Amino acid sequence: MTQALDLDRLTASTHACARLRRILEEEFSALRDQSLERFEQIQIPKAQVLADLSEVVAAHKHLVEQNLPLPPMWLSAWETFRLAMLECRDLNRRNELLILRKREAIHGALSALVSQNGASPPVDLYDRLGKIRRLPKGHAYNQA
Repeated sequence: MTQALDLDRLTASTHACARLRRILEEEFSALRDQSLERFEQIQIPKAQVLADLSEVVAAHKHLVEQNLPLPPMWLSAWETFRLAMLECRDLNRRNELLILRKREAIHGALSALVSQNGASPPVDLYDRLGKIRRLPKGHAYNQA
């Protein structure tokens, strides 16, 4: 069960969002530098901050479900918290996108190394408009 959420805790959670933002920036730096050891070390504090912030969100949701009117100071603090969390979400998505791109590059490199009988690996070809050009039907059959 979540703890009661008071205005001080909600305000303090904005500082936790700032900490999460710094962690996400550090994570991006580790990913960019391909420092997997540093990336792994960052995951422990990141998970803790996310757990703390999820408790704040759950407590706020519980208050909203009670249909009690919330004071303007509360709503202002919640909006500040919400905007900080949206920024962190975007930073996390950026990191996820970098991970996915690196994964695709590694997958492509592995496919090229594992290709059988010296045949070139299947690649996507693009036309002048940037759209994927499909190889003609039977091309793979003719290549074999």
